Amino acid sequence: MDIADFYGHVRPDACPGALQVHTAADGALARIRIPGGALSATQLREVAACSAELGSGVIELTSRANLQLRGLPSADAPSATEAGAFAARIAAVGLLPSETHERVRNILASPLAGRVEASLVDVRPLVTALDRGLCASPELTGLSGRFLFALDDGTGDLLSIGADVTFLATSSSGGLLRLGGATAGIPVLVDEVVPSMLAAASAFLELSDGTAWRVGDLPDGPALLASRLLHGGPVASRDLGGAPGGPCREIASLRAPDARVVPQRDGRVALEVVVPLGRLSADQARALADVADEVRVTPWRTAVLPDLRPEDVERVADELTTVGLVTGSGTAWAGLSACTGSPGCAKSLADVQGDARRWAMGTREPSTPAVPDGVLVHWAGCERRCGRPKGEVVDVVATPTGYLVGHGRKTEKTEKTETRGDM
Repeated sequence: MDIADFYGHVRPDACPGALQVHTAADGALARIRIPGGALSATQLREVAACSAELGSGVIELTSRANLQLRGLPSADAPSATEAGAFAARIAAVGLLPSETHERVRNILASPLAGRVEASLVDVRPLVTALDRGLCASPELTGLSGRFLFALDDGTGDLLSIGADVTFLATSSSGGLLRLGGATAGIPVLVDEVVPSMLAAASAFLELSDGTAWRVGDLPDGPALLASRLLHGGPVASRDLGGAPGGPCREIASLRAPDARVVPQRDGRVALEVVVPLGRLSADQARALADVADEVRVTPWRTAVLPDLRPEDVERVADELTTVGLVTGSGTAWAGLSACTGSPGCAKSLADVQGDARRWAMGTREPSTPAVPDGVLVHWAGCERRCGRPKGEVVDVVATPTGYLVGHGRKTEKTEKTETRGDM
């Protein structure tokens, strides 16, 4: 059982950040929060440089659209200057605006908000306002590094993420505030979204008394939070019948990502690129920065390059394919993820990165089990299944004697088949 699976945690939240790093078998692990997943080309180049010069040379895309670097100098490095160089460098490009709040800036947003026809609300300004509001509140430093906000522009692409506080646009003037994954929501107008999300976070801290990390840790957490907001929050004094409601479109499982070209409202296009196993080399990160002014990383471990001219897409795709990124649809890499595995993680029972790569490239052993097409597949070195996407996922979990393969949700009992040998 994961320690986050019950209410009343027995140890402090050790979720890593840029300053509070995690010591792994391959060195210090740091996580950079990227609110809304948006990176400028300058920021991405600096992250690439830090990875190459200070770390392992690999940038990991997380299931919360953040970035993770491994093999960095730890606090007990020979030089204090060396240990602090990473934080100083990312702060210089605007990726560490608050040392006190850096681990709580967990904000997801629809990657193409405001750019495509299906987008009802451009949530990009809401991301900025929410991030500023978080960093301006001393109280909210008490949130765990796992507490998650999501701003869905109405496309429904974030509904299966399982955020603690989600705004779902249902019209151009507002939508629903959903708490802890509840399907029902509180109607809110656009200008009430950020105050309501901050109020929900504050109410969560009061209710949890510092002992819960997620809304789901609290018994009846969504209902308790909703009651607080309706009787003392930003929406309490207004007639909720006047707020936009509308049907809430449900998505059965997190979409399996694929490379694609998406038309924008302004005549330009966005290119979504699959990053194999969510691991960017420094050269690949620089290649992305060279072809786009802005890069948006997604919870599906893809990278979106918006605002491209249609006539440039083929050239851009060719350049990115050359460095090993996937720009064509129908690839085995789409929806495939894996934890760090051996040798980077001491708890791992297998080199799951290598095994997953061989699986995707077709160099598979006869004992490899059949895995359904068009679903999410996550390879893990142990039962903790770190980095596992939300929703319906095929799990390939290492054991001392092989792999167990199961299909379902992490909290559900699943049928598993054991296979032996490398896969």
